[in-house]
Amino acid sequence: MNMEHIDEQYKEILDGFTESVIDREALLGKLKSGKKLRIKLGFDPTSPDIHLGHAVVLRKMRQFQDLGHTAVFIIGDYTARIGDPSGKSKTRPELSVGDIESNMNTYFKQVGKILNTVVAIEIHRNSEWFGNMKLDEFIKIASNFSTQRIMDREDFKARIKKGDEVAYHETFYQVMQAYDSVVISADVELGGRDQLLNLLAGRELQKKMGKLEQDIMTMPILVGLDGKEKMSKSLGNYVGLAEGAQAMIGKIMSIPDDAIPEYFKLTLFKSDKEVKKISDRLKKENPRDIKLELAESVTARYWGEAEAKERKENFISMFSKKNIEKIDIPSLEVGREVLESEAQGASFVFGYGLAKSMSEARRLINEGAFEVDGTTIKNPKEKLHLVVGSVIRLGKKILLRIVEKK
Repeated sequence: MNMEHIDEQYKEILDGFTESVIDREALLGKLKSGKKLRIKLGFDPTSPDIHLGHAVVLRKMRQFQDLGHTAVFIIGDYTARIGDPSGKSKTRPELSVGDIESNMNTYFKQVGKILNTVVAIEIHRNSEWFGNMKLDEFIKIASNFSTQRIMDREDFKARIKKGDEVAYHETFYQVMQAYDSVVISADVELGGRDQLLNLLAGRELQKKMGKLEQDIMTMPILVGLDGKEKMSKSLGNYVGLAEGAQAMIGKIMSIPDDAIPEYFKLTLFKSDKEVKKISDRLKKENPRDIKLELAESVTARYWGEAEAKERKENFISMFSKKNIEKIDIPSLEVGREVLESEAQGASFVFGYGLAKSMSEARRLINEGAFEVDGTTIKNPKEKLHLVVGSVIRLGKKILLRIVEKK
């Protein structure tokens, strides 16, 4: 079909920051039929934060909402107990029910920064159907999948090749996520490209269980603050939507220069033509100036223009306009356990040798001398939310960027 004759709104749905569509012609037919479609997107609450990487697919869901379709947002409180193995080199650590409940408390508020949470939306936990499911029911669902098919995943094969384990419960994940699509009668499912196998499984299970097959749309994956791995809660290299405007500014300013064009494309949804202009500017202008534009624009989307402008000015004054272009921030290596455990302020400052004693660490914090991503830590016992790329300041002389110890 000639795309020139398709209404502009369909072109934007099908092509705007989209990587693949299965089945494109079928989805186009659904869109043009006038039927109110059910658009599925699910997140597992493995941490309290929804981040800028999630925002890519949430924006696509909002596009569907704006055309009158229903967003069906699934909080995977049951699948979170397993953890999505997609792209993982080892089994995820098990989360308690309490951890999962705590993590998901603010999800509705966070998705409300992008989705319309008043109309055209349903929000479900998948414990609604898995929580009381009997074993014989699950076995019947699982019988639609072959062990060979589930194990024929690059992430599982890579682990086995290295001699690492694939826990048996991890093979349930794809079955469970697929069944979510059956229960909510999804017409379309959205996800990052790393989710393709899971999305296809949902499509196939619907067909086997007598449902109409969902179409699939995958979006590009936003690189994390390290500029290497995908933005991920488990890797700690992310910018959370609820972290605050100052933290958002500070973290975006920490991305590598070569990631700037991608961030313009996937956080501000600029066209390829606009991104090309950004790339051309980077060859002629100071990358820090362009990064400041990016940081302010992204922050304005989630916290408002006035707040973003004020926090940008705070960031600039923190480093001083005179020296901001010259700063090369040294690194402080911290272990994965510190990134995951949220250490207390004074313990962190003393433990990493930034103060001579615990009492000095407490004094510095009480005096307002310790900052994380531009936010002053006021209580020595306050838990620090550190991620890869966080910038810490202690007094006027110590300025460090957090990196993960290998």
